[in-house]
Amino acid sequence: MTQTPPLVLTIAGSDSGGGAGIQADLKTMLALGTHGMSVIAAVTAQNSLGVQGYWELPPEAVRAQLDSVLGDIGVQAVKTGMLASTALVETVAERLATVDVPVIIDPVGVSKHGDSLLAPDAVAAIRSALLPVATVVTPNLYEVEQLTGVKVVDEPGLREAAEALKALGPDWVLIKGGHLPGDPTDLLFDGTTEHRFTAPRYDNRHTHGTGCTLASGIASYLARGEDIPTAVAKAKEYVTGAIAAGFPLGAGIGPVDHAWRIREH
Repeated sequence: MTQTPPLVLTIAGSDSGGGAGIQADLKTMLALGTHGMSVIAAVTAQNSLGVQGYWELPPEAVRAQLDSVLGDIGVQAVKTGMLASTALVETVAERLATVDVPVIIDPVGVSKHGDSLLAPDAVAAIRSALLPVATVVTPNLYEVEQLTGVKVVDEPGLREAAEALKALGPDWVLIKGGHLPGDPTDLLFDGTTEHRFTAPRYDNRHTHGTGCTLASGIASYLARGEDIPTAVAKAKEYVTGAIAAGFPLGAGIGPVDHAWRIREH
């Protein structure tokens, strides 16, 4: 009998250009040997030049999608991305509080192009409702500042940011230091132990979808049974290869290559 692969659910926005959001999540999950499922929370009009607009789905539509997947199929890990509004953040957080699997929160605030993807009043809902149900939260430095007020300007500042975010309730915090100068360093912290992950910086501007891809990679490896530091290390390795293989698309920023391992063979 054919064995069902590990099951991973993404709750996020759709990216019409295919480089980030739900599309990046599902590609990552497939590439890493899991079955990806999706709850679409918002639809974006988006291409290589930026986000031209977005439309939230009604909370009842998001809740119905969640109930459909969780009530029948079940999951072994969940990843959230763009949730857009307070109502959607609260809807998702309420349902995830009932699920006993790892939850990876990517607190999406802006796109790679600097376009806002989160209503200003929704930041408080992420703090109060979503972060307490997180197994791992994966903010970049802009999102750290948005959530905690801590501005990281150098690598030693990562620890302060991690402590401030940990105080909001997640089990683990992964601060992504890619916007700092030098080779990128990420800090994983559980309140006592820290793990640092470094990677080479590639001279490649085609990096659309990196945050979505990393969070989905962590969720995929957790669904496959890895512990959190190992899942983060393996997801980092995967996304680093995807960045190195990023390709041009349209007239702007191209995506990372989710199929880089397949193309290598």
